[in-house]
Order: sequence, then C-alpha cells, then structure tokens
Amino acid sequence: MTIAVSILPEQRLAALNAAYRQAVARKRLRLFAGAMLSIAALILAAIGAEVNLRTLFTYFGNFVSYFDRILTLDSGQRVWTDPGEWLWGWYKWLKLLGETLLISYVGTLIGAVCAFGLNFFAAENTSPAPWLRFLVRRLLEFARTVPGIVFALIFVMAFGLGPMAGVLAIAIHSTGALGKLFAEIVENADMKPVEGVRSTGASWLSCMRFAVLPQVSAGYVSYALLRFEINVRESSVMGFVGAGGIGQELVVAIRKFYYSDVSAILLMIVVTIFIIDITTGWLRARLFGRDARS
Repeated sequence: MTIAVSILPEQRLAALNAAYRQAVARKRLRLFAGAMLSIAALILAAIGAEVNLRTLFTYFGNFVSYFDRILTLDSGQRVWTDPGEWLWGWYKWLKLLGETLLISYVGTLIGAVCAFGLNFFAAENTSPAPWLRFLVRRLLEFARTVPGIVFALIFVMAFGLGPMAGVLAIAIHSTGALGKLFAEIVENADMKPVEGVRSTGASWLSCMRFAVLPQVSAGYVSYALLRFEINVRESSVMGFVGAGGIGQELVVAIRKFYYSDVSAILLMIVVTIFIIDITTGWLRARLFGRDARS
C-alpha cells in the first residue's frame, strides 16, 4: 500500500524550525537563569551562615581523627577486637535506651491523641467555623515550630531533670506535627459520605465518626508509627539537656572524653533505630498491604 507523505514548502518549514529553535533557546535561558539564581542564593546563604570552606578543609582532619579515637579502646586496640571491653556498660545503657523508648512511646501516644482531637477543627472541609480553624491551625503551628529540644529545656527548668520533661516536649511537638498531617488527610477525604450522613439529620460529631473516620484511620496509624520512629531519635538528643534517656549518658561520655563509650552508645542507638524502622515498616505492610510499605 502506498502511503502519501505531505512535505511542507521550504519557506513554511524554515519558519517552523526557527520557531522551534527560539522556543528551545528561551527554555535554556530560563534554566540558566534559574541555575544562576540558585547558585547566588546558595552563596548568600553560605555567607549568612558563615560557612567557611577554608576552615572546613583545615580542620577536616580533626573530624576524621575523632572517629579514629572513638573506635579505639584505651589499650590501643580497635573496639571490635574486644567487644566485652567495648560494650562493658551494655546493661546500664540498655536500661537507659529502654527509658528513651518509653519516653518516645508515651509522648507519641499523647501527641497522637491530642492531634486526633484537633485535626477535624483544623481541616478546611470539616471545621465547624473559620475562626475556630484559624485558632487551631495557629496552635498546631506553634506546637511544631518550636524545636522539641527547646520545649525539653523549658520543662527541665520547670519540672526538673528526668523523663517527664522529655515526654511533655515530645507530646507537644507530636501534637503539632501529627495535627497538620491528620488534617491534610481529612482534607483529601471524600465528602459525599458526609453529605449522606448529614442528610439523615446526624450531628457534626456523627458525621466525623461514621463518614470521615473510616476513610482516614489507616493514614492516622501510618503517620503515628512514622512519628514514633522520629521521636526515638529526638528523645535521644533531648537527654543532652537533662530530659532523661540514653542522651544523658551520651553527653557525659562526650564531655569526659570516654571515646569508646561514645561509639558503643551510638551503636546501640543506631541498631535500635534500625529495628524500629523494620518493625514499623512491617506493621504498616501488615495493616495496609504492600502499598503502604516504604
């Protein structure tokens, strides 16, 4: 079968080629301008943050040598050649690590419950009144904007040293972070079931219970599990200001130059995070199927 192919006149073809080249040139110019602006912003940010490459390269050797020291026992041997000497305080560190996990668990649970109670008022499609949505959103922004370690420091000054300060700090920060995430899940929910429930004369609370909650509960659990994993890392740092957990022992080891103890504690924290990551991923997969695995 013969196929007819139309060929444009030379003049028309030249005009189209010129237009194509101009479009490509404009696109490249925009990319170049965007790259220059990004580089300029990076340089300005580096200057503002006092990032000095000369200092970085001059003292980079100290950074490397510190890792060399924390991987060396007092006897001069590498830490992995004598695990008994390296992990001599494993029982005490394990108890503090357990305290860190409990701080994270209680703080995350309180934060998730508070976020659950507030997120319906913060979501645009479920909030009963604009002024209430405005107030709840500002409250959640405040809770998640202030760093958790700052909250921990404030609570240590108010209630003294110990895990209570860490629990309160994590609970407040988790309320702000989870409240925003929960509200975004609710805003993406299908509102047709809500209209159906409302048409029966049901109250606002019943609409949330029977029309919205069944759609979003899986997302709530998934984000809460992710937040727990994040909070374990945060609670380890909060120990630096006296908010309990393994962080208090870690900062003592750093300040007193117990090099091998630093690496041993870090190893236990990292292994714990690995286990939590694998466990929460497995739980999400079991609860919501393979699509929830990340």
